[in-house]
Amino acid sequence: MDAYDEEPEAQSGPEGPAGARRAGGPGTPGDDSGTEHAESEQTESEETGGDRAAELAPRAGLAALSPRYRLVAGGALAVVAAVAAVHLGMVFLSLAPANPVSKQHVKAVEGWVYPEFEQNWKLFAPNPLQQNVAVQVRAQIRGGDGEPRTTGWTDLSAEDGAAIDGNLLPSHTQQNELRRAWDFYGTTHGTDNRPVGVRGALAEQYVRRIVVLRLQRDEGLDRAGTIERVQVRSRTVNVPPPGWSREKVSTSPAYRVLPWWTVTGDETEAGAR
Repeated sequence: MDAYDEEPEAQSGPEGPAGARRAGGPGTPGDDSGTEHAESEQTESEETGGDRAAELAPRAGLAALSPRYRLVAGGALAVVAAVAAVHLGMVFLSLAPANPVSKQHVKAVEGWVYPEFEQNWKLFAPNPLQQNVAVQVRAQIRGGDGEPRTTGWTDLSAEDGAAIDGNLLPSHTQQNELRRAWDFYGTTHGTDNRPVGVRGALAEQYVRRIVVLRLQRDEGLDRAGTIERVQVRSRTVNVPPPGWSREKVSTSPAYRVLPWWTVTGDETEAGAR
């Protein structure tokens, strides 16, 4: 009877027999519920800490500004982008071939572009050269006997072309010195060979120094006597059109002959140096 009396008491006890805890309760050997609870709390604390760290991290760029300053910065960027777009459009219209838009807004385009943003090149392709221009020179020399002698015409452009032909690294002087000097002379002188503007005398002196230097250095005329005067001319020939073109152009050479120039002593000495 005592045994039967104890068993119900043991079963009805809160902890089971001998004060043992119920199976499946926390702390029971082999039970993982307590560990899972601790791990969930640790994970939750880590996630909360990561969110707080992200919130406390310093912001960069526009995100660091207050909403009002973000609005101001965004407006400033929009204004800069609009001005840049307008500028590119104006420059495009000023360089592009004539079209209805550029003709309609020509005053606005010129007012925007000139003079600060002027460009001296074409947007798509420059007009290709349709003429071959050669610069030639002859000199009047006074020899040792005191008699003057006039040389024949020397084609300086042909000499430059021969030096460039087949040369992988031609010098800037061979390519551009004489050509640019003659272009400079043409833009500062009229068809009557009179200077136009204040740079005409400078262009004339520049061309004269170049041809004297070439005659002394390449032709050796200084050894034959003293170069007293030089005369320059240009020979212009139109480039013939291709065979499939119906265009007809004259291939006869046209000459522009300049007056005789007296060579000064400093020019001959500079050429000798």
